[in-house]
Amino acid sequence: MSLQQQKVYDLIGVGIGPFNLGLAAMMEETGGKDVQFFEQRSEFNWHKGMLIEGTTLQVPFFADLISMADVQSRFTYLNYLQTHNRLYHFYFLEKFHIPRKEYNDYCRWVAGQLPSCRFGFRVEKISPINELYEVVVRNVQTGEAEFYLTKHVAVGIGTSPSVPSHLEEHLGPNVMHSSQYMERKSELEQAGSITVIGSGQSAAEIFYDLLQEQDEGAYELNWFTRSKGFFPMEYSKLGLEYFSPDYIDFFFQLPEEKKEALLSKQDLLYKGISMNTIADIYDLLYDKTACGNKPPIHLLAMTELEGIELRNGTHLLTLKHCVSEELFQLESDFVILGTGYAPSMPHFLLQMQDEIVWDDHNRFKVMRDYTLETRTKKENKIFIQNGELHTHGIGAPDLGLGAYRNAVIINQVYGREIYQVNKKNVFQSFEADESWKTAAVR
Repeated sequence: MSLQQQKVYDLIGVGIGPFNLGLAAMMEETGGKDVQFFEQRSEFNWHKGMLIEGTTLQVPFFADLISMADVQSRFTYLNYLQTHNRLYHFYFLEKFHIPRKEYNDYCRWVAGQLPSCRFGFRVEKISPINELYEVVVRNVQTGEAEFYLTKHVAVGIGTSPSVPSHLEEHLGPNVMHSSQYMERKSELEQAGSITVIGSGQSAAEIFYDLLQEQDEGAYELNWFTRSKGFFPMEYSKLGLEYFSPDYIDFFFQLPEEKKEALLSKQDLLYKGISMNTIADIYDLLYDKTACGNKPPIHLLAMTELEGIELRNGTHLLTLKHCVSEELFQLESDFVILGTGYAPSMPHFLLQMQDEIVWDDHNRFKVMRDYTLETRTKKENKIFIQNGELHTHGIGAPDLGLGAYRNAVIINQVYGREIYQVNKKNVFQSFEADESWKTAAVR
């Protein structure tokens, strides 16, 4: 087929989540490049299934699409508030952590102002053609294919719901991933028993939401996790400095085995439950059990769900206590798996799989500047958004680092510094100063 688009774009983005949406907004502010972003969904919605009433972002509002790179942009969250006559409301609210549903609305507001963002288009294939890339895009509604040429590509397809392999076959009407919760919540109304699995924020928010409505629903409510406890996420100020370009510099230069060892011990830096959510749950549990009341509520950590069996219209769950190694069983009408997310593999890069450099765990390698490492060095690049946890560390999925990563990408597209990227951003250091090392050798 001949190319429908004869022009060569400067960058094409695949997927429109917060990171590529931020990239599109920052590109729009520069005004000097031709870009297009494609998303197969019909509209922007960020974790629609988890937009539970009362939930907030776990990062301050400054972690919007662009503020951490350019607070003067018209696409900041504060400008969104001003446009919607909510600045005084927000001023008196005196909170840094904003409602998740409002963050989603803010992103939709930005997307609606960007002609470069095209929804309802699925990218099917990307192939190198000399120094350029050919991008094949299909209109989801009409099935018509379109062809584009671009210098650079930004892959921002994010993560996908992850379920342990031994539980995948049981997904269905009454066994769901937490990402589906709000879309299927009405199905839980007639349940006699509900079990939540997982130790992260999503599992906690779902448990709390169900706990609030338990009196009306009159269901038994269980919460199990294989983690050692229902522990809070690390949220001290010095702990937060790990979500900085400075820590990325330190982490990136480590050998692969040291990176793996570090990541395995850092769960509570980017997983776990917020202190506020834990406090809300505890307060509600205290209130529900006042005056001798004993509602059917069970919380048990150090416990793994080993199997699910459909029996007599309900589910027989087999669980194992990780410490005592005792097995036990209970029945549950619904099971909600808060088992997290895993990086989405970009199927549209299959044509290039022999060209891509893979590590020992069959993951693509990402360079410090967020470019995909390939066997042939090309002037034009493929950039990776939120697919570099294993190479860049725990900050990869963090919204607060999205604008920084986009600044690094845009500066490469332009070949000069458009957005300022500072070298020193935090108080602490993550490795010994060179002068100390020299002194030790002497």
